[in-house]
Amino acid sequence: MRQKTLVSAIMSKEVITLNHQDSLETAERLFKANNIRHIPVVDGKSIIGMLSYSDLLRISFADAVDDSDTFVDTTVYNLFTIEQVMAKNLVSVSSSATIKEVAEILSKKEFHAIPVVKEENLVGIVTTTDLINFLLERL
Repeated sequence: MRQKTLVSAIMSKEVITLNHQDSLETAERLFKANNIRHIPVVDGKSIIGMLSYSDLLRISFADAVDDSDTFVDTTVYNLFTIEQVMAKNLVSVSSSATIKEVAEILSKKEFHAIPVVKEENLVGIVTTTDLINFLLERL
């Protein structure tokens, strides 16, 4: 396996984003409509945070989700803003980072997605699923 493959080869380039002023209900709709688990929060083209579907579930209380994981009681969403719920101290990687570098970061951290930036602008997102799929293609 080549160790110099760049993260830009496996990252999602058409990234769905949220603005920090969007509602948590908007976030939930985006998660479900696009079958994704992480959404970067941006101010213009700069990334300021990351919201995960787990973040929404955590504030929605476990018993507010039905067994099919398709309904979340959104009443609690009115109590919080995206900025209050999102992760703020992000680790990001350059679009010129290697897949090996990204794998090393994800193996040591407790998150499953990393924003990819170029000159401080969001250009993609790479997830643990992207890495696993990359490895599976090579086996």
